[in-house]
Parts: sequence; structure tokens; C-alpha cells
Amino acid sequence: MNPKKIMNRLKLKDVKQYVENNIGDFHQKRIHRLDKLKLKTVLKKKNPYLFKAKNIQTAGEIVQGITDAFISSNEETIFGDWLEGLAIFINKKVYGGWKSGIPNIDLEFDKNNIRYIVNIKSGPNWGNSSQIAKMKSDFTTAKKTLRTSNSKLIITAVNGCCYGKDNNPDKGEYFKYCGQEFWHFISGNNDLYTEIIEPLGYKSKEKNDEFMNSYSKMINKFTKEFITDFCKESGEIDWKKLVEFNSGKKLKS
Repeated sequence: MNPKKIMNRLKLKDVKQYVENNIGDFHQKRIHRLDKLKLKTVLKKKNPYLFKAKNIQTAGEIVQGITDAFISSNEETIFGDWLEGLAIFINKKVYGGWKSGIPNIDLEFDKNNIRYIVNIKSGPNWGNSSQIAKMKSDFTTAKKTLRTSNSKLIITAVNGCCYGKDNNPDKGEYFKYCGQEFWHFISGNNDLYTEIIEPLGYKSKEKNDEFMNSYSKMINKFTKEFITDFCKESGEIDWKKLVEFNSGKKLKS
């Protein structure tokens, strides 16, 4: 690499083209996950006592509440993975970066004679203390791996977050760049974090209409199933049966 070459100028038309070519994958995965979702799988992961404490009295309220929460969490993960791909694409255009082959490292690139190893997350509040400790360990392992072939390599580890803020980026063992700072770090463009908003809306209404069609069918199907399995003949929710399903001990055969 030529040490004087800092970056190539990012062309927003390239970003727009990437989004148009790939955003369909995100929407397709949303629908695919929805189609595979099972009511009882979601019910087992939610707190039935909370439903009662909130005085929820209809099957529809319970079904929509638990599925919306599950879908929201799922979409965050799916879209986070999609944004990681966009970030790597942008960095490759500007700095010649690449998808790392080192476990748990998402991106590698060289800038100003420094090798950056990047772990990309969706937002800043992504993990607890043990997960952060695991990331630090992954950074340490990655540095050792890279220095096996080049002992003089200067390496900087970065936790990049696609949105949010962190006013104290220097974490000692690594840097944490969020939102505007992250997109600027990988692209050299200080305004990229706002400029990518417009392309992300490509065919969003059309794709969301398709998703809502699947969603409506699923809510109706789940509500019917819930009434059959967890409601009394009178129509009242059978709370005892619901709690037993969620929290009761599995009987040995």
C-alpha cells in the first residue's frame, strides 16, 4: 500500500446502487422469519405474569404484543447484519478494506500505516460486561494472528456502531465509534451518516406492504390458535393453562 494514499472519494451513486441491489435481501429475510414463526415458540419466551398485571383480557392483545416485540428484536438483528455489509462495501470503495477472515472480526483495512480491525454492531448498547470482555479477547487474538506474519504491524481495534453516540471513544484496549463518527471513520465523509438515509428508503413502501400482508395473516392465525389452546369456552383467557404452558415443569414419561 502507498502510505501517501489516504483514501478514494466516495461516490454516493455507488452507495445508492448498492442499496438498490441489496435492500431486497433485508425485506425478504423479514418475511421469511415471519413465515417460520410459531406462536408457542414466542409464548415460551414472554412473561405471562406481566400480561395479567397489565390486565390484558383479549387473545388479540396478547398475540399482537408478543409478536410485535419478537419481530422488533429480530428486525434489529437482521438489519444490523445488512448495515454491516453496507459498511464493508463503503470502506472497500474508499480504503480498499475487506471482510476479515479472522473469527469475530468484521472488517479490516489499512489507513496511514495502521491496520484497523473492526467489530461492527448495530447500536451502542449492544452487550453486557461478559460480551464486551469476549470482544476484547477477540481483538487480542486477532492482533496475535496478524502479527504472526508481520511482527511490526501497527494494529488498532475498533468497535463500530451504526447508530447512536459515545462521547468517550477511547476505551483503552480499543476505540468505540458510534453513529456519525463510525460512518466518518470508515468512509472519510463526515456527512455520510445522513446521506445514506435517502437510499435506504428504496421501494420501502412496496416492500412493507408485502410484509404487512404476511403479518396480518400471521396475527389472525396466531389469535385463532391462542383462543383454541388458551381460552375457556366462555372466551375468557385461561391464565392457569397459559402459565402452566410457559413455566410448568415438563413431566417425565
